[in-house]
Amino acid sequence: MAWLLVIVAGLLETGFAVCLKLSHGFTRLWPTIAFACFALGSFGLLTLSLRKLDVGPAYAVWTGIGAAGTAIYGMIFLGDLVSTLKIVSISLVIFGVIGLQLSGSSH
Repeated sequence: MAWLLVIVAGLLETGFAVCLKLSHGFTRLWPTIAFACFALGSFGLLTLSLRKLDVGPAYAVWTGIGAAGTAIYGMIFLGDLVSTLKIVSISLVIFGVIGLQLSGSSH
């Protein structure tokens, strides 16, 4: 259950990063409100998951999902540059997070 919370928190991190861009420096109301909701949800779920999980792997999974998700969202929906190097780099982040998780958490 704790890992499910981390995964959802990572997806919410993607949401708050995208809304941060869409808020244009907190000058647009609805993206700013969405940013705050996603950020509070993400940090809240991560905090709950850390009651059961080691901080290193949990934080790595959270940031990995957020970073990869934000980059992928940006390429698909926001017109960010798509390149082979970017796709390989996102894959390395994902594989690194998986490797860290497989390296062993005692919980």
